[in-house]
Amino acid sequence: MTLAVLNSCDLLGFNAQPISVEVHIGTGLPAFNIVGLPDARVRESRERVRSAISSSGFKFPAARITVNLAPADYPKASGRFDLPIALGVLIASGQVARRVGAHYQPPETRHIYFIGELSLTGALLPTPGCSAIALSLDQTHQQRTELVLPHRALAAITAPHELQIYGATHLREVVAFLQGKTRLQTCSTGVDRQSAPAAKPEERYGCLSDIRGQSFACQALELAAIGGHSLLMSGPPGVGKSMLAQRLITLLPPLDERARAEVTALRELAGPTQDDTAWPPFRAPHHSTTRRALIGGGAIPQPGEISLAHHGVLFLDELTEFRRNALEGLREPLESGQISLSRAYGRWLYPARFHLVAAMNPCPCGHWGHPQKSCQCPQGARQRYLDKISGPLLDRIDMVLSLAPAKETVFALEPGPASAQVRTRVSALRQLQLQRQGCLNHDLQGAALQQWAALCSEGQAILQDAVARWHWSMRVVGRIRKLARTLADYHDAEQILPAHVLAAIQLRQPLDSL
Repeated sequence: MTLAVLNSCDLLGFNAQPISVEVHIGTGLPAFNIVGLPDARVRESRERVRSAISSSGFKFPAARITVNLAPADYPKASGRFDLPIALGVLIASGQVARRVGAHYQPPETRHIYFIGELSLTGALLPTPGCSAIALSLDQTHQQRTELVLPHRALAAITAPHELQIYGATHLREVVAFLQGKTRLQTCSTGVDRQSAPAAKPEERYGCLSDIRGQSFACQALELAAIGGHSLLMSGPPGVGKSMLAQRLITLLPPLDERARAEVTALRELAGPTQDDTAWPPFRAPHHSTTRRALIGGGAIPQPGEISLAHHGVLFLDELTEFRRNALEGLREPLESGQISLSRAYGRWLYPARFHLVAAMNPCPCGHWGHPQKSCQCPQGARQRYLDKISGPLLDRIDMVLSLAPAKETVFALEPGPASAQVRTRVSALRQLQLQRQGCLNHDLQGAALQQWAALCSEGQAILQDAVARWHWSMRVVGRIRKLARTLADYHDAEQILPAHVLAAIQLRQPLDSL
């Protein structure tokens, strides 16, 4: 056989793009060419494959070898194609065959995808994106599909439901597997997994009981955790905005298996990490962060902070100090739960469903509204400071709160509730929403919003008065209704009552009046 075709995958964002690795061995002067828009990392695989085949005890053919990575209409990157290229060379040269009766035939590989970089010794090395490829293949392939990966990549993969995943440590192991001489280790068996329970987020971010004198803000945090709502806090320096934002992550329940797999895959794409993925992530980028770092980007787009905060919390401290173009990039992800980055060769999609929590001072000096300190900022300077947050972005934030210093002495203030206690309530109410409508209240749209967030006539009149007073957009009206639905769930009410609408309006104070 002079031609071998194997399956591999490339990544376009968070989606696996099937790649057909075609290897042809023909007559002519010895050569080894790779076509199909390979970048430098893929072209260098020629030397890795040549050395790996020789080091594994096989013969590298002295012939004209052509490797085509199809489709050829967009660039290929990464060393993940080393393994299928090496196997293609061995199969096309007749060195790998499977015995069927009295005859030897090329191994059946139509249902198998091969991913892995080769060292010069033939050992398989993990490449970024193995977890994302496994998730994507599990979602897009209905029939039985198998995936062969480097063994070291298995530990980070939660076994999907339909996809059979194998791990190998060396090229020889994969060859023996294709010949039917041995079996490879699977993702669900034999992989060392940590048996010790993951550390609770309170150990890293503190407990809600550390907060004193901000009971209203603590309740707003609980509502944000219950319904998946976004929150903006304004107040003088030292009032507790950052402490409150950090405690939100301690109110969220542990990730389920699917969410944990997505978080792991996104972190793997961003680079090696030792962070635990049992709990939701917490990302707090500095206000000097660029637009590309915040939402993702690059010539070959990589995930940004909003994607690394998927299923978790994105905390933007000193919101007005962020670059305007970076903040405006949050608009679409706050609505859709994903970020779409288009380039000449395709469109990269990354998930970005996160809790946005932001904090800011009420004016440049920070003392506006302080009971003891007077603000020295001119009115025009304060207005320009507030105008750094655009109206379209503010419309996408569910709750806007003003925090003031406590009037009592610090030691006389009552501590807030324990995070573990609140987390139990949050988990129960989240489960209620998922059973009732299939999503959190923040994600209600269209007919589902009309069905589950319907208002009585009195509630409609209250909301209409607020719209007329503050000139709210229809987007804000929808967010008030979602927040009122969360308040109804919090008070164990089947229907949204007028009191819930009033409370939701109170939780969204106009920014210029804070």
